[in-house]
Amino acid sequence: MAEPVQQTKILVSACLMGFKVRYNGSEKAALQETLQRWQQENRLIIHCPELAAGLAVPRQPAEIVSGNGADVMRGSARILENSGHDVTAHYQLAAWLALQAAQHARCSAALLTDGSPTCGSQFIYDGTFSGTQQPGMGVAAALLEQHGIRVFSAEQLPALVAWVNEREKSQ
Repeated sequence: MAEPVQQTKILVSACLMGFKVRYNGSEKAALQETLQRWQQENRLIIHCPELAAGLAVPRQPAEIVSGNGADVMRGSARILENSGHDVTAHYQLAAWLALQAAQHARCSAALLTDGSPTCGSQFIYDGTFSGTQQPGMGVAAALLEQHGIRVFSAEQLPALVAWVNEREKSQ
């Protein structure tokens, strides 16, 4: 008798599941049929790194200045609010808490919100608060990737589905 397929666990940004936890109190509900099914199968670990780190909702917009998430985690870049207040330590904590949640639940992948200084995986904002995007990862996305957890943006949901299917087919 074949062994049962080990279900892939996925850390998912709470805002993608309809929770109003973004900096401006909104959500980015991308709850599609696949995510609904995965939620029913108990594959999803819904997590908001910023809330876990104690940041308020709403909160001031924040961007990574002079670098990317990996630079912030190394201490060579900062995260500032649009007021100029340095919130680097809060976002570093958010990244570590996301990693802890993912590892505790044995997640192999994460589905995160692009553009965020925490969760951005394809792009982040350039630190000028002008709406200018640049390629790069936020602090949690970078830390998850560094620890072997594959990160996808919400726009990459089809790629995540294919990745999960391939992973489970090869078991």
